Amino acid sequence: MFVAGAEDVRPGWIRSRRDWAVGAGGFMLALAGAVGVVWGDLTGGTPDWYLVADMAGGALACAGLWLCRRWPVTVGLAVIALSVPAAAASVAAGIATLIVALYRRPLAAIAVGVAGVAATLGRFAWRPPGLAPYPVWALVAVLFGGALTGWGMLARTRRELVLSLAERARRAEADQRLRAEEARRAERIGIAREMHDVLAHRLSLLAVHAGALEFNAGATPGEVADAAGVIRSSARLALEELRAVISVLREAPPSEDGSLSPGRPDLASLVAESRSAGMRVELRDHGVRLTDLPDVTGRAAYRILQEGLTNARKHAPGQPVTVVLSGTAGAELRVEVHNPSPGGTTSSAPDAGIAGGVSGADLGTTGAGAGLAGLAERAALAGGRLECGPVVDGGFRLVAWLPWPV
Repeated sequence: MFVAGAEDVRPGWIRSRRDWAVGAGGFMLALAGAVGVVWGDLTGGTPDWYLVADMAGGALACAGLWLCRRWPVTVGLAVIALSVPAAAASVAAGIATLIVALYRRPLAAIAVGVAGVAATLGRFAWRPPGLAPYPVWALVAVLFGGALTGWGMLARTRRELVLSLAERARRAEADQRLRAEEARRAERIGIAREMHDVLAHRLSLLAVHAGALEFNAGATPGEVADAAGVIRSSARLALEELRAVISVLREAPPSEDGSLSPGRPDLASLVAESRSAGMRVELRDHGVRLTDLPDVTGRAAYRILQEGLTNARKHAPGQPVTVVLSGTAGAELRVEVHNPSPGGTTSSAPDAGIAGGVSGADLGTTGAGAGLAGLAERAALAGGRLECGPVVDGGFRLVAWLPWPV
């Protein structure tokens, strides 16, 4: 917490132009005061030895002002001590008192101010200035010393307040930049996750059917036409989903679960597309329909199932895949995708068409692990959790638990 005057201000050796201007002004003022005092002594019949001592003390006091900013208390007390025998140092002593009040704590400033008043009273007692009784000059010395100390303390407090406000503004600006960068980072992650979820499934289907056309040279014209139709349909759907993502990016912020695509999930179409690519998908939905779920839960479940089927098609081609949906409203929804070890048979269902004889081994090396990491983030954003990894039978299981509010 900021407390005005709680700490010393310690200026360094490097000075700004303003510091040099202020220092030069103070030096010239002290020098002018010293010259005025010496000039008065010359016209008053003062002994020569005192004039020499007075000029020497005034010169030392004026020179000490250049070091007073670096060591205010030490140099200030030395200048004040010189002002007792040397009246030419009196103006320099007042400036030193002001410098101490500007750069040191209130207690130190008050102590130096009291020392300055005491030195002035001692000098007036030793050499009365005349023109008025001693009590009048004593009152002037007390008022002048108190005014210098109070002025310096007030200026120091104001300067510290300005510096504190500037520091708070700088921190607020830095925090704002940090929040903006975090928002941009979260937006980039959301865009990358959604683009991966939308395109990975479609592109993997395109790769399977395109590979079928490449490796099944003896396919009948009907099978080729069917595969070409699936490729065209998948490409069109990929473009439509990509266009939907881009339109949402331009017009609306991400949804509560971080999803950029606001459409309703359709699990039946997802499973049908996977089966048309030669996958053997067994769906056990236990009466659960994604369209009956809340938007956040339904979209998260759909993306998890979509990524699970895509990974199974890439890393375990030809193996049967089991999709399980279970749960009750008011509790949680369980989403699971399981496939056996990819080392088994690669035969497909009889109705798989031209894609049935295509191996997906060439797709297994295209993943970078971003999909599963994105699914874990998506499940966490939806308020659930996700687990994935190999199981006892050598296969792979992806399971997520998502909240299912009533």
